Amino acid sequence: MSRPLTNVGSRPAAYGPTEWGLTGVIGLIWGSAFLWIAIGVDSLSPGVVALGRVALGALGLVGFARARKAIDRSDWTRIGAVALFGNAGPALLFAIAETELDSAVAGMLTSAAPIMSLTVASLFLRRVPGAAQAIGIGLGFAGIVLMTIPSLQGANAAPTGVVLVLIAVVGYGISGNLLVPLQQQYGGPAVTLWALIISSVMLLPFGITGWSESEFTVPSVVAVVILGVLGTGIVRSLAATLAGRVGAARMSTTTYLIPVTAIALGVIFRGESVAPIALIGVLVVIAGAFLASRAEKA
Repeated sequence: MSRPLTNVGSRPAAYGPTEWGLTGVIGLIWGSAFLWIAIGVDSLSPGVVALGRVALGALGLVGFARARKAIDRSDWTRIGAVALFGNAGPALLFAIAETELDSAVAGMLTSAAPIMSLTVASLFLRRVPGAAQAIGIGLGFAGIVLMTIPSLQGANAAPTGVVLVLIAVVGYGISGNLLVPLQQQYGGPAVTLWALIISSVMLLPFGITGWSESEFTVPSVVAVVILGVLGTGIVRSLAATLAGRVGAARMSTTTYLIPVTAIALGVIFRGESVAPIALIGVLVVIAGAFLASRAEKA
């Protein structure tokens, strides 16, 4: 049966408790992902971190019966595209980028994901979401810039690292749109598991090559385990579920919560101070997320 490449929103109505719950959990987990990557590449090669991340993510899901649901032959090409653009490619690119790029900069750049998802959806469907969603996405990105301006002062932002992260974000825009009809057919856990298995095969050569260049220290290994099982397997399954419910562009607004989470954790657990402009950015992000979650109009 033929299915569309994507759709802007499977649930055009305003977010309900389930959608808000998924958004909060995904944003919280993804908010710590850059920390685990940074700790991982302290002693492990980017190839090992990338392979470990997706392989452990698959292992974390394989025990669930719903994740082992069979995929129709006609959909394996799309699963492979999700594996490449949404898992293997970004996993490797982020690991390489964070050897020369501050996590604050990487987080800001990743927040461009909703813009890219909206652009890809427009290309696929030749139409865009409603005005409220478009304004909300743009407002959220403006808030991200306000929040990260203080962090960028004196930050390490090597051009190569910036380019790698932006390429990864393009991949997220493509895979996020492809996820929507796949999730509706098979469910988030199944799509995520099979995509991660394919991603593991794709990244195996990089992992083997980087094995001898790695020192398997306890902090780095633990960081990759957390990043893999929780920050890749579980959270990508939840993200696929949310994408199937609300569409790729609206799902990707969860990336706006990454800096919010980082600021909150820094204040609570590390006693960090927050610049006033960053607090203004938090309010702008919340306003953007609220608009993006509103009911879509035909």
